[in-house]
Amino acid sequence: MGDARLPFGLLPEARLLIAGGRAGKEESGAWSPNAVVFHLESGDQEAAFCIGDDIPALVTDREGSVWTAYGDEGIYGGHPESAAGLAGWSADGRATWTPGDRLPDVPLEGCTAATEGDQVWLIWYSGSRRGGTFLTRITPSTGEVTSWPSPVRDPDGFAVRDHRAVLTKRVHNQRSTEVVRAELDGDTWSVTERRKIRVPGRVVMRCGQGRDGLLWLRAGDTWLRIEA
Repeated sequence: MGDARLPFGLLPEARLLIAGGRAGKEESGAWSPNAVVFHLESGDQEAAFCIGDDIPALVTDREGSVWTAYGDEGIYGGHPESAAGLAGWSADGRATWTPGDRLPDVPLEGCTAATEGDQVWLIWYSGSRRGGTFLTRITPSTGEVTSWPSPVRDPDGFAVRDHRAVLTKRVHNQRSTEVVRAELDGDTWSVTERRKIRVPGRVVMRCGQGRDGLLWLRAGDTWLRIEA
């Protein structure tokens, strides 16, 4: 799991979770662990477990829960939590949340993820004929789930603060990314600014995360900080 493109997230008490994008099966039929938790001070591995198969987007929240959005190979690959498209997990690998029938469409691929305060955002696109990319906000304390059409198709970075958001979309094979700013106007996220910027290296897939209004986006060996 030394690949820098692997999904990762910080956990309370100086712990780090690193997940492999894919999960296989053991001879017994059980899913093999694809997530490990390390203690940052001692370097010890504290836990290993499976959090679903085919994970393009992952984020951890303040309470230590893990939130995942899956790709098509996971959704149709037989893992029960991956099949729902989105999932929530405890820090010891227990499935704690599923979307049920609260999404506007059927997920096909996760894009990116973010947190703001005690809320979690999972960004994904659908596989139906209607298509579309959605911003889904989850409030774990109440169970409320709200989704909006995204103003950007398939973004690789997202951060939100109050009614403002920033989304990024890398330019394929180039050292640049499109930065889009949007505001929530009633029930619609409307674009207020769109520009292309040059970055130190190619944007690394699966490494964009939003934290309380700040988007951390890896470009080559550099982490960029973009405010919402």
